[in-house]
Amino acid sequence: MSFKSGFVTIVGRPNVGKSTLLNHILGEKIAIMSDKPQTTRNKIMAIHQRDDSQIIFMDTPGMHRPKHKLGEFMMKQATETLREVDIVLFMVDDSKKIGPGDQWIIDTLEASKAKVFLIINKMDLLGFEEYANIVKTYEQFDFIDDIIGMSAVNNKNVDVLMKKIIDALPEGPMYYPDDMITDQPEKVIVGEMIREKILQYLRDEIPHGVAVEIEKMRKRENSEMYDIEATIICEKNSHKGIIIGKGGRKLKGIGKSAREDIERFLDMKVYLQLWVKVRPGWRDSDTQLKNLGYRHQK
Repeated sequence: MSFKSGFVTIVGRPNVGKSTLLNHILGEKIAIMSDKPQTTRNKIMAIHQRDDSQIIFMDTPGMHRPKHKLGEFMMKQATETLREVDIVLFMVDDSKKIGPGDQWIIDTLEASKAKVFLIINKMDLLGFEEYANIVKTYEQFDFIDDIIGMSAVNNKNVDVLMKKIIDALPEGPMYYPDDMITDQPEKVIVGEMIREKILQYLRDEIPHGVAVEIEKMRKRENSEMYDIEATIICEKNSHKGIIIGKGGRKLKGIGKSAREDIERFLDMKVYLQLWVKVRPGWRDSDTQLKNLGYRHQK
């Protein structure tokens, strides 16, 4: 039996369901999810292993026009992957027309040499005619090799997508050990899990000027317990107050919810301590971005 392998990237506007799809494929939470745009900031590599194939997925930040240096970093992460992959999954949702963000992605993908599959996500929100109209809108583009409708949140047609990906991949080697699921260090995933809870708890109360820095992550000797200390970075004193909440209730809620996810991920008890610090303008500071782990990969 031949063995197939290759690299697949998922691109699309912010909040179309890229991370939801990746987590469903892997059967494990690697990419954080939120209904807020631009949740993913780094390029996340995740490995899907089967007896007959190894697929290396790259979940990228939602493609958008950058407004600050963090945004520029995110867009470079997203566009650089197009030169590294065999297949691009271009994900759109139930939006009925091509907006400026979609058009910008289309213009970028037309120059790509990879196969391009259009994924129409959130099918559960579409009627037959609405779905057919979206297909008609996109099938005019010659660079699109296939169109697949699915619902990532309900796992509908994910198996169809996987079969099409494997069929399209070349024969190749196993690039990574068969028990490896991501290239991200545990510390990075833990930090992202905390940031996800911040986005969920604070809703629209603060903008995206929040980052998480893991100060300490250590397993206790002779114990099934991790000690984790993390700092939540924000841009204004007013944001700090919102994150902490009255009587510290918001911060306690963020910590409790994050700890539960981290314990499932590490399969171990966790003692999590959170602090909040103000660093004005960190999203436009090269030094602070590098310190927080936003470094372009060579």
